[in-house]
Amino acid sequence: MRRLAASGAAGAAGAAAAPAADSTDCAQGRSPRPRRLIDLCALWDTGVSSPAAGWKRASGIARRRLNEAETLSSVQEAQLERLEAARPGRLGSGERGPVLRMARQPPPPSVHAAILLCLLSLSGAIEIPMDPSIQNELSQPPTITKQSVKDHIVDPRDNILIECEAKGNPAPSFHWTRNSRFFNIAKDPRVSMRRKSGTLVIDFRSGGRPEEYEGEYQCFARNKFGTALSNRIRLQVSKSPLWPKENLDPVVVQEGAPLTLQCNPPPGLPSPVIFWMSSSMEPITQDKRVSQGHNGDLYFSNVMLQDMQTDYSCNARFHFTHTIQQKNAFTLKVLTNNPYNDSSLRNHPDMYSARGVAERTPSFMYPQGTASSQMVLRGMDLLLECIASGVPTPDIAWYKKGGDLPSDKAKFENFNKALRITNVSEEDSGEYFCLASNKMGSIRHTISVRVKAAPYWLDEPKNLILAPGEDGRLVCRANGNPKPTVQWMVNGEPLQSAPPNPNREVAGDTIIFRDTQISSRAVYQCNTSNEHGYLLANAFVSVLDVPPRMLSPRNQLIRVILYNRTRLDCPFFGSPIPTLRWFKNGQGSNLDGGNYHVYENGSLEIKMIRKEDQGIYTCVATNILGKAENQVRLEVKDPTRIYRMPEDQVAKRGTTVQLECRVKHDPSLKLTVSWLKDDEPLYIGNRMKKEDDSLTIFGVAERDQGSYTCVASTELDQDLAKAYLTVLADQATPTNRLAALPKGRPDRPRDLELTDLAERSVRLTWIPGDDNNSPITDYVVQFEEDQFQPGVWHDHSKFPGSVNSAILQLSPYVNYQFRVIAINEVGSSHPSLPSERYRTSGAPPESNPADVKGEGTRKNNMEITWTPMNATSAFGPNLRYIVKWRRRETRETWNNATVWGSRYVVGQTPVYVPYEIRVQAENDFGKGPEPDTVIGYSGEDYPRAAPTDVKIRVLNSTAISLQWNRVYPDTVQGQLREYRAYYWRESSLLKNLWVSQKRQQASFPGDRPRGVVSRLFPYSNYKLEMVVVNGRGDGPRSETKEFTTPEGVPSAPRRFRVRQPNLETINLEWDHPEHPNGILIGYTLKYVAFNGTKLGKQIVENFSPNQTKFTMQRADPVSRYRFTLSARTQVGSGEAVTEESPAPPNEAPDRQSIWNVTVLPNSKWANITWRHNLGPGTAFVVEYIDSNHTKKTVPVKSQVQPVQLTDLYPGMTYTLRVYSRDKEGISSTVITFMTSTAYTNNQADIATQGWFIGLMCAIALLVLILLIVCFIKRSRGGKYPVREKKDVPLGPEDPKEEDGSFDYSDEDNKPLQGSQTSLDGTIKQQESDDSLVDYGEGGEGQFNEDGSFIGQYTVKKDKEETEGNESSEATSPVNAIYSLA
Repeated sequence: MRRLAASGAAGAAGAAAAPAADSTDCAQGRSPRPRRLIDLCALWDTGVSSPAAGWKRASGIARRRLNEAETLSSVQEAQLERLEAARPGRLGSGERGPVLRMARQPPPPSVHAAILLCLLSLSGAIEIPMDPSIQNELSQPPTITKQSVKDHIVDPRDNILIECEAKGNPAPSFHWTRNSRFFNIAKDPRVSMRRKSGTLVIDFRSGGRPEEYEGEYQCFARNKFGTALSNRIRLQVSKSPLWPKENLDPVVVQEGAPLTLQCNPPPGLPSPVIFWMSSSMEPITQDKRVSQGHNGDLYFSNVMLQDMQTDYSCNARFHFTHTIQQKNAFTLKVLTNNPYNDSSLRNHPDMYSARGVAERTPSFMYPQGTASSQMVLRGMDLLLECIASGVPTPDIAWYKKGGDLPSDKAKFENFNKALRITNVSEEDSGEYFCLASNKMGSIRHTISVRVKAAPYWLDEPKNLILAPGEDGRLVCRANGNPKPTVQWMVNGEPLQSAPPNPNREVAGDTIIFRDTQISSRAVYQCNTSNEHGYLLANAFVSVLDVPPRMLSPRNQLIRVILYNRTRLDCPFFGSPIPTLRWFKNGQGSNLDGGNYHVYENGSLEIKMIRKEDQGIYTCVATNILGKAENQVRLEVKDPTRIYRMPEDQVAKRGTTVQLECRVKHDPSLKLTVSWLKDDEPLYIGNRMKKEDDSLTIFGVAERDQGSYTCVASTELDQDLAKAYLTVLADQATPTNRLAALPKGRPDRPRDLELTDLAERSVRLTWIPGDDNNSPITDYVVQFEEDQFQPGVWHDHSKFPGSVNSAILQLSPYVNYQFRVIAINEVGSSHPSLPSERYRTSGAPPESNPADVKGEGTRKNNMEITWTPMNATSAFGPNLRYIVKWRRRETRETWNNATVWGSRYVVGQTPVYVPYEIRVQAENDFGKGPEPDTVIGYSGEDYPRAAPTDVKIRVLNSTAISLQWNRVYPDTVQGQLREYRAYYWRESSLLKNLWVSQKRQQASFPGDRPRGVVSRLFPYSNYKLEMVVVNGRGDGPRSETKEFTTPEGVPSAPRRFRVRQPNLETINLEWDHPEHPNGILIGYTLKYVAFNGTKLGKQIVENFSPNQTKFTMQRADPVSRYRFTLSARTQVGSGEAVTEESPAPPNEAPDRQSIWNVTVLPNSKWANITWRHNLGPGTAFVVEYIDSNHTKKTVPVKSQVQPVQLTDLYPGMTYTLRVYSRDKEGISSTVITFMTSTAYTNNQADIATQGWFIGLMCAIALLVLILLIVCFIKRSRGGKYPVREKKDVPLGPEDPKEEDGSFDYSDEDNKPLQGSQTSLDGTIKQQESDDSLVDYGEGGEGQFNEDGSFIGQYTVKKDKEETEGNESSEATSPVNAIYSLA
């Protein structure tokens, strides 16, 4: 028997408290200075600031406002006394007290600086609830809610749309500037503005050129309280210019020499996508030797004879216009010493020497020289590229000086020739170098990377809502490289030219407001910029004067379990921010202290509920404009407890078992007792009986063994107890005569028949198949329905093997079809043939969806999800779900929605508050039963507080112990996941040792006050910060702590090398450890001679810390040596590195093995050889697997070598190994090889045939005749019969049919404006299995199976094109043929 920890809905966090209790967690900010902040658990909208608003006004302001009231409460008098005492002389930089106005005479500079420093540390604001009745009464300056991007590129075929949306009360009006001048929309008939919006629409259906509207636009949204500005939107029209005409001579190059084919694409907007193809539209195969650079050029590290089998054409794809410009093709002529092109040597390691190509050391083709520099902006991608020539083709490797490449952001592209680092930050600056190497040597190129930054926000200004007479500030703080400048504006005008405001003071990036009044309302703009960009932010200042009002329902009832913690919420609103007090049963003093704690947002926490705490609690909110109050009734309930728990039992199979579970609970709460088996809900079958205080199992079977949990629950809490049932099996039965016969799976059942057809049941009968000498133990009946999951079979029920007829219970409104599967000890039969169908009548659902959850995906929403009901529980057509939700225990009316799917998102919710959720099924026959209520939570927000009093204790050289004060639960604003320590190595105690300052983290799950950070570097200075983490993310960081780790043992020496120049000496070299972890005092070398399994005497040598070389004289020329080297500090020896002296050449392994497997592949065969030290007559097996995972083996006798594999496929990759057929476990290593392609020799043979040469000549003559006819017709002004042309003038911006360009379109991309469709109004397309997207990143050009291009190219003309205007030339055979089509 095991007792489980009791848990309840009103457990440690007081979840039985009022629903508003958790709702106020979102913003209450449990600060250690309680008078700094009173938050309201709702926001006007994103963008309204939530800084503290509790710092009080100056004493003079307080006196003037308080004298207007008839009486002063005791609380207000105390506040006034505190204000009188809080003079400037008593304020420090950490004091969040009032800011007092000085006398009229100018203050001394030191006093002025002190006051300014205090102002900069404060921020005052009021948060507006989302209550519609409040929002509709309050005025609000404009706020921009939606706008187009700063660089707005538009499609010339579409109407132009420039977005600008704003909100405010009253609703704002809009106007625009273009190129800093007023843009009069009324004067241009093409330009209109959407209703109740500032979005511009420029319509070209009646003509016009989009280029005429290019420029810089800015939107202004204005109401009587101020003006908000959009970003400066730069409007540009996409362009796809034509390729310049050029005639390209054949490129002559020596085999093995490097080559660069330049693309030089026309500059488009945006830049085009470059890809290389042949003139017959076949893609150019790229690899380590031949690849395309980032600039679009095609680079050959070394040219081979097979490279002239095709030509090379550069293609530019333009995104917006969906056009491809094709450059004239390059033709290669390769000069070679060996004109015979043997494809079998293409992938052979000696390919170059076999062809007589001289080997060369690498040299860089791009970039040139040994060093270059590159600048990149923060947040962008850094692309570094190195392309090298050489024979053999060089390999490229990348390094960063003084550190490692950022593994989480760096990736290699273009066969390692390019290094891309995503989301660049300042720490990525430095020197990178690429190393190009082949067997002839290596070179490297250094690239100095500088990271600059466009402005980015450190502190973006937020909307500021104040009460009259209060103080506040707007902060606009940004960073960048170079440092950005800050410019303030008010209502769209420079602040310098605005009317003077004595209540406003500008201090650099901060505007300070003192004694604000209603007339101070305005919208302020902050523009921060440097040479790389700008940021523009709007923030309004609004002044409100509102008496107190309560936001929660009146007279709430809260039930809570005895001895738990709970919180009573009283959300309120007012301006100035009211003071809140609590009273019990309408009498007594203000509740605070002892068992009570009042939070800054007004919530009253009762730390441990007792019976005497039951009663009526009253909260009173007061400010100088009035007061408001509300009541909460608290009821205390007894906890639920299991006082007689189930016990562990051992039972024999077939006996009866009873598990007891007796419960004591509060009689006013409804008790539910349920059972789990192995932590899953227990299905109570006909062998089980569940009573209020026990569970009885009749005829215990082996499947009943497991853990059983009794769950006693009420709507407020629950208790659990667990026991384990062990079932003893009977003795095994003696084998029968069938055991000696071969056994098999049973044959499928047959002749299924449905009888006894009833409304909710049917009898299924079948004839068993042959059991194949193994008795049938079970039959599984499956069903399929044709509405929700047609063709999917589900298990319906299971019956003993002695049964061939059963009554099946059916669900309403299902069109059933059944089949039967027989099972014996060998396995399952094939399913029987399906029965005929039988449809049941419909009915209302009898259940509701399961697994209902409510979880927030954002801080202001809650996503309600559930498992959708299947066909057997739908019971009728048009199954849908009625979703209801409300704040927990608020007694407010239910919100509801009808949903056809399996999720619903509730928006505009407070942060992390509990909701009651119900999901009810409904079909056309009616609704399902009343659903259970599930508790869900809205989304979490970032934590508001950091751990305090962080203490560090150094445990050893690599570990520290942390201890901290936990944050208040209400500041977590969600579920506390963990405390997290961020730490980084600031420096090493060793001089001139570079260290990585990359931040690392250590997590401490749960609500704990201590932890250990390990795996630190010894002898280093560290810094550390703590945060608290919830489901949303990190909270604010704690104060930075510093600590130093003591000296430790060093890491292993680097690059330990053992060389044997001759048989007499061995040379050892090494480098210093990467991490000394202290001051090195020397090295220790241990070495021992060995010959096979015999070991010599170990010898120890000690060296000084500066020695990194050692030469050893061999004692004999036969033995090998094993060396172990370690570095030492004062602490001791560090990690050791071990190396062995080289083995003599061709030395066979000591044990029996197979090695030196060699493969010489061709297109369809390969020769295999190997070496071994097995005995004569040993038989071997060659095993090889192709890339389709097909395994084949070839048995081989010992003396037969080489072995030829003859059933290979051209261009296929294989893995191969050789192993002994007689001796198990003796095998070679697995090697990989690839066969060569098969078409090269065929092409060479065809090219020499006379019939092929004649056919090519005839085709060339025919193409020449067609081109002549084309030229004559066009010279006479004729048009190709592609389609009908419009008789309108041709505009200069219209796309042309010349210079190798062609357009492509599909049903998803409309043709260019003015293009002509076919007679039936459609643009027909050819079908293909491949797409030009593979080579041009989009579009709908298509290819045949052999790669030839068959895409549709429709020439698009503008509406103003005239007949016979602008002849063009096709720059490729493809364009020429389509021009004649």
